[in-house]
Amino acid sequence: MNVFYKPVYFFQKHGYYVCQRIADRLGIRAKVVRTSFMYLTFVTVGFGFALYLFLAFWMKIKDLVYTKRSSVFDL
Repeated sequence: MNVFYKPVYFFQKHGYYVCQRIADRLGIRAKVVRTSFMYLTFVTVGFGFALYLFLAFWMKIKDLVYTKRSSVFDL
């Protein structure tokens, strides 16, 4: 067996077993559990990025609306 395929085989054997056990416990197919984990990963990464963009946009708008004055006499 190639050096590259040994770790891949190890993770496939033990990692897919976790999904299989969860599927057996819930009474559904393992393929559904695996795809759910993949979709959930994409959703959480996308949500974090969207939250970052929203906060950056909000801070930019806040800086445009509320101008900082250096002293009381600038009113």
